Amino acid sequence: MYKVGIGYDVHQLKAGESLILGGVDIEFDKGIEGHSDGDVLVHSIIDSILGASSNGDLGKYFPSSDPKWKDCSSLKMLNIIYKDLIQGNYKIEHIDAVVILQQPNVSRYIDEMKSNILDTLNAIDFTISIKATTTDRLGFIGEGKGIACQAITTLIENR
Repeated sequence: MYKVGIGYDVHQLKAGESLILGGVDIEFDKGIEGHSDGDVLVHSIIDSILGASSNGDLGKYFPSSDPKWKDCSSLKMLNIIYKDLIQGNYKIEHIDAVVILQQPNVSRYIDEMKSNILDTLNAIDFTISIKATTTDRLGFIGEGKGIACQAITTLIENR
């Protein structure tokens, strides 16, 4: 049986922070403000996996109130979720994600992001698509104040 989940994450951009997407540290004058590394791409993927498997959301497993997760790599969080909750019960079929960011242009980092996520999941037997778009200068993202990401994951139940 197929299961589908959607994930969404949004964060403020702030000077002096790192801009990490898909585990790639991107050179820019602003970064993502967050408790962990703030990687909205990986956070939205985790939430889409958790949604498809009916296992709650990111905050259930990695609450921002817990200092244990301060500055934690989101790829580490993805690994924990996959190994502890997903791997035995489901196979990932496909992940599709879109990063919504006015600047910088992150398209040249997409292959590295995909590679990092595939390596984290120790997987070569599913597909992943990552895209990037702007808001054409509309809203807080268009003004350079924030970043968002949406992801959809398709799981197949192991039988």
